[in-house]
Amino acid sequence: MTDYSIIAEDLTYLYGDLVAVDHINFQVAEGEILGFLGHNGAGKTTTWKMLTGQMKPKAGRAIILGNDIAKHTERVQAEIGVCFEYTNLYDQMTARENLKFFAQLFGIKNFDHAALLKRIGFEDKGDQKIEEYSKGMKQRMMVARALINKPKILFLDEPTAGLDPVSAEAIRSIILEERDRGATIFLTTHDMVEADKLCDRVAFISQGKISALDTPHNLKQTYGKRMLKAQIKENGGLKNIEIPLDTTDTPEAVRSLLSTEKVITMHSEEATLEDIFIQLTGRALKG
Repeated sequence: MTDYSIIAEDLTYLYGDLVAVDHINFQVAEGEILGFLGHNGAGKTTTWKMLTGQMKPKAGRAIILGNDIAKHTERVQAEIGVCFEYTNLYDQMTARENLKFFAQLFGIKNFDHAALLKRIGFEDKGDQKIEEYSKGMKQRMMVARALINKPKILFLDEPTAGLDPVSAEAIRSIILEERDRGATIFLTTHDMVEADKLCDRVAFISQGKISALDTPHNLKQTYGKRMLKAQIKENGGLKNIEIPLDTTDTPEAVRSLLSTEKVITMHSEEATLEDIFIQLTGRALKG
C-alpha cells in the first residue's frame, strides 16, 4: 500500500468570483518528486500556498503528512521545509547567523550550522553578510534554510530560476540527495528540461484544473510524436526536413531522403514536455 505525504481532495480557492483552483485532486507518495507546472495565473502558486498552510482552501482539503493543514497548520509546518522563489533572508546578518536564527525558531538545539554550510559549498563563506552574496548564493542559502529541520516534505518554488549553471546544478544535486534521504519533494518550475530530469511525475495545471498527471516518459509516449530531423544542402544553403517516425510511410521517406538529397546532419527527436504542455493547455508555459 502506497503511503502518501500529500493528498489534495477537491482543493479549491476563489478570489472573489474568480476560481483560481478548481476542485483538484492528486497525491504525492513518500520519497517522490512531483513537478507542478503551470503558466502564470494557472493556479500553481495558489495551490502551493494552500499546501504549505499560507492560505486556507475555500473548499476541499489538503492532507499533509496525515494532517489537514488548515486545522493543524503549526504541527505540519514544523515537519516541512519551504523554499520561496524570492529570497527573504536577513541581509545584514551573516549566513551562519541566518541559519542559527531560523534553527532557534524551530526550537532545534545543538544545531550543526557548519555541516549545512558545507553541504551547500559555503564552508568558507559562513561569516559573509547575505547582502554580499550573489543571486545564486542567496538561493543556495534559501535551500539550506529549508533543510534546517530535516523536513519530511520539501516545497520548492522555482529554486533554480535565473541562476548560473554551477548554482543551479548544486541545487539540483541537493534535491536528489533529499529524495534519496526519503523526503518528498513538491517542485514548481518553468524549466521543462529540469522537470524532465528531476521529477518522478509531473502535473500540468491550467485555468485552475489539472490537465495531465503522469511520468514524463508516459506523457511523451501518450501525447508526443517522434520525428527524424535532417539538414540538407539546397541552393547553396541549408534546409531543415522533418519526417514522422511512427507512420507506415517512414521507411520510404527516409530512403528517399538519403538517396536523393545531400544530408548534412540527421537525428531523431522525441516530443518535449513543453510541446506536450502546449498541446494539452493551448499555450506555452511562460506567459
